[in-house]
Amino acid sequence: MTFAVHGIAVARGIAIGRAVVVGSGRADVAHYFVKPHEIEAEIERVRVGRDAVVEEIQRLQHTITGMGPKEAPHELSALLDVHLMLLQDEELIDGVKHWISERLYNAEWALTTQLEVLARQFDDMEDDYLRERKADLEQVAERILRYMKGMASPVAQPPTPRRKTQQDLLLDDSVDVPLVLVAHDLSPADMLQFKQSVFAGFVTDVGGKTSHTAIVARSLDIPAVVGARSASQLVRQDDWVIIDGDAGVMIVDPSPIILAEYGFKQRQAELERGRLGRLRHTPAVTLDGQKVELLANIELPEDAATALKAGAAGVGLFRSEFLFMGRKGRMPDEEEQYLGYRRAVEGMEGMPVTIRTVDVGADKPLDESRRDAAHLNPALGLRAIRWSLSEPEMFRTQLRAILRAAVHGPVNLLVPMLAHGSEIRQTLSLIDFARAELDNRGVAYGPVRIGAMIEIPAAALSLRTFLKYFDFLSIGTNDLIQYTLAIDRADESVAHLYDPCHPAVLGLVADTIAECRRQGKDVAVCGEMAGDVQFTRLLLGLGLRSFSMHPAQILAVKQEVLRADAARLEPWARAVVASDDPSQALES
Repeated sequence: MTFAVHGIAVARGIAIGRAVVVGSGRADVAHYFVKPHEIEAEIERVRVGRDAVVEEIQRLQHTITGMGPKEAPHELSALLDVHLMLLQDEELIDGVKHWISERLYNAEWALTTQLEVLARQFDDMEDDYLRERKADLEQVAERILRYMKGMASPVAQPPTPRRKTQQDLLLDDSVDVPLVLVAHDLSPADMLQFKQSVFAGFVTDVGGKTSHTAIVARSLDIPAVVGARSASQLVRQDDWVIIDGDAGVMIVDPSPIILAEYGFKQRQAELERGRLGRLRHTPAVTLDGQKVELLANIELPEDAATALKAGAAGVGLFRSEFLFMGRKGRMPDEEEQYLGYRRAVEGMEGMPVTIRTVDVGADKPLDESRRDAAHLNPALGLRAIRWSLSEPEMFRTQLRAILRAAVHGPVNLLVPMLAHGSEIRQTLSLIDFARAELDNRGVAYGPVRIGAMIEIPAAALSLRTFLKYFDFLSIGTNDLIQYTLAIDRADESVAHLYDPCHPAVLGLVADTIAECRRQGKDVAVCGEMAGDVQFTRLLLGLGLRSFSMHPAQILAVKQEVLRADAARLEPWARAVVASDDPSQALES
């Protein structure tokens, strides 16, 4: 039966494929793809686990035969018989072999997937007794999983557990079935695994339009819907689904007519993508001759290649925190960071790279296991520069790595979430300290321009202080909106209140651009507004000439720039900002 699940549209486009469901209840089961030559080994792991459980049950049966009815009631013996029968049912193992052989699922993932398939068959049975045997099936599957995870009892030697975890959602090139991921939630570190994947799109139960999961999804240029509430519970493994990233809808078990309609939309989108591709080497200049700098936001050094391919004029935001995530608390040392930053700088072939110092906290914990539940509102806690200043040794290590990378090309150093003059002075002092440390070691480093993020209202209202200390500013609209409107941008329950068009937000953005222009300082917007074509003309009219966005958004924004007359947009933009209802004025 066809039905639709509504959520929040965060990455445009249409994806059609089979559902890979990773619900919150399966978070402790490893999910990754194996290589073709590993298929037999994975199947053998399941066989060994199954045989170990069979042996354990048979030993239990042998033990209870010598007990009396009070010590071992008949029901216990009958239960063991049922479990043994289920374990020896070839449909269970044959199904697992199918998922491993055809989909290249790892053994644990294949077992839980086949469990769901068989569980649905039990649910459809009319006989109450047979229907209730689903619980027995789940118990025997759990026993096998325990063996494969190295949690077995001493009755049998368990196979060596694999070290990969759920974060290892890595796909092999041989997997050519269109797949879409339906999950309860995905951390930013999880999302990085998509860099090498063939998932056509994804849907999550939780999340907001500018949560970092959504941001990374846009950087991957794949359709995505978040905040779909119970999607991972409603969708079944291998269901056909359509993800409409434009409307924020997932359609489950679509009819042939709906499939045909969305297939047509998908082809039209591909044609549009190809047309935009012809603009890659066209200079971004407005109709009245204003040059506009279109930069890329990246998460990893390897993303520099994607930025170049998209025609970026440089990197306006390298989110360095992704080098720190998912490492179980182990920080990258100076050499590892230096080599990563160097790869990004050299990858941009002489174009500037702006590296933001580590910004963790709130919806970007260093590690999922380190989420701090003790703080009621981590977005207002020890995050970004506050955390860096509380860990000066870690911070100086990063600063030294960035300074060293500047030898290999133009580098800008960007500091997030500053609000106080004391923070500014302390940060600049630590940068000087890092230079002195490199001097003492005789290590070469290059010059860097130093900038600050404007993402807290206090910073936007203290521009003259900021511009006394910094070479440039970068407006982080995602957090600026969040803090101005007191909206947790990762919370879907208040997502409808997250409004980039709010007069207070636009006023802060406009004032920041205007003050930088008055003082002759560079200013960029690196938040989601920069890559949203509905704001391109407005930002141009306000005087912005540097936009930093996900590479996938550059060509669409460039098209808007090429069609715009910046001088004629100025009075209109001022009127929009001064309007009581900017969203309505923006559409006029």
